[in-house]
Amino acid sequence: MALDTDTVRRIARLARIHVDDADLAPLADELNNILGWIEQLEEVDTDGVEPMTSAVEMVQRLRADAVNDGDLQEAVLSNAPEPNDGFYTVPKVVE
Repeated sequence: MALDTDTVRRIARLARIHVDDADLAPLADELNNILGWIEQLEEVDTDGVEPMTSAVEMVQRLRADAVNDGDLQEAVLSNAPEPNDGFYTVPKVVE
């Protein structure tokens, strides 16, 4: 697919990029080169190639998903100005 200056002008307008008329032809050449590289990449045979997520084989270490309360109630409530029955006491804000 070759891009002409009219197509490049339309792309620039859609992208809201101001491109001078003198720069349209060189920009069209650059975009055509990029599209040529993409066409070369499409020719590569990738059958049987597994997708990569990393260049190095890595295993994610996971911890057990266990729920606990931390057993730190007394330590946490030591910061409370007026703890009440194991909870923070806060002033009433809604009437």
